[in-house]
Amino acid sequence: MYDWANSAFATTIMAAVLPAYYSLVAAASLDKTTASSYWGYTNTIAMCIVAVLAPILGAMADHGRARKKYLGVFASLGILFTGLLVLVSTGDWLMASVFYIAGRIGFAGGNIFYDALLPHVAGEERIDQVSAYGYASGYLGGGLLLALNLAAIMKPAVFGIPNTEWASRLCFVSVALWWALFALPLFRNVAEPPTRRIEGESKNPVRASFQRLRATFGEVKKFREAFKFLIAFWLYNDGISTIIVMAVIFGAEVGIGQSTLIGAILAVQFVGIPFTVLYGYLAKRLGTKNSILLGLVVYTVIAIGGYFLRTALHFWILAFLVGTVQGGTQALSRSLFGSIIPRLRTAEFFGFYDVSSKFAGILGPLLFGIVGQVTGSSRLSIISLIVFFIAGGLLLMRVDHDEGMRIARRSEIGDPGESAP
Repeated sequence: MYDWANSAFATTIMAAVLPAYYSLVAAASLDKTTASSYWGYTNTIAMCIVAVLAPILGAMADHGRARKKYLGVFASLGILFTGLLVLVSTGDWLMASVFYIAGRIGFAGGNIFYDALLPHVAGEERIDQVSAYGYASGYLGGGLLLALNLAAIMKPAVFGIPNTEWASRLCFVSVALWWALFALPLFRNVAEPPTRRIEGESKNPVRASFQRLRATFGEVKKFREAFKFLIAFWLYNDGISTIIVMAVIFGAEVGIGQSTLIGAILAVQFVGIPFTVLYGYLAKRLGTKNSILLGLVVYTVIAIGGYFLRTALHFWILAFLVGTVQGGTQALSRSLFGSIIPRLRTAEFFGFYDVSSKFAGILGPLLFGIVGQVTGSSRLSIISLIVFFIAGGLLLMRVDHDEGMRIARRSEIGDPGESAP
């Protein structure tokens, strides 16, 4: 249900309504290419902040059995600043950027602690399927709210809204309310999992977090497959994240209408539901790693196709292809990592996982913005993303999943320096 809740931010705010609103309204005083570049830089700043905080926060949460507490703090931050986007009007691109950065920090920071709960609620045999079902429910929840928001934008008078601008602004409020409401089941029903105590660890959570980070860096060789995967994930997720946050504003730049842009993103949500569930079962036949690699091949085709984008039909085709692989590759990446880390240190390790995903949110949009400003068009920005899929895929092929699982399980049995939770 938390995937259902916060996916409204991913669909309406990150992917569909806000990027178009940013280009057409908030940044109306700027030319289209500059607006696209500024949107890329906005995402880069947000992810830089989260990337610095993520490993420290993860270690602090493990130290104090506070995964749910930190999740609540960051979710509240995201909900608050998402709601404040209602204040953004014509020319307020700087306000929009600041509020979006704060909201994105809340969204991404909260996911560190949310993802850290996964290994505790799903056994080894079910972790791929549970992660996939979570992503699928996110597609459904985010898609349903986006459908309602799209209807309001297209027919504001039917909803008693004066115009399209106000319909978009009220969409931001709807995301905040949706996120807050459907996050409640997690906080009411999911227990705080046990933590790992380290002998000689400081009682101060900040100092203890740095002690844990030093210990983790000292064990890189011990968890070599997990850290090898993190680098691969950083690379290929860079391309995935950039397509998610830049697709709509790129479409607006080349002249595709707002209704088509948002409608195609909506289609991604509903195409993604069955394909994400399918990926959970595909992992049983092809293996988790091979299923992710298949998704990266499709993403490479999408990036190449983006260079030739000309019409609304082209955008619909690319959106459909994204829907077939987006949720599956991300769900299996989350579950693969969760299966090769020690379960008593999940928040700490998912902090590093989140750093890897947030560095992806830094370099991709930054490259997109720079290439767009240098060339005067974002077409080369899109095609440049294939380097992330190729490099990440090649490194992922070198990750030994079975060996990673064996290392993680051995570390949970009689690990020196630990005491019972």
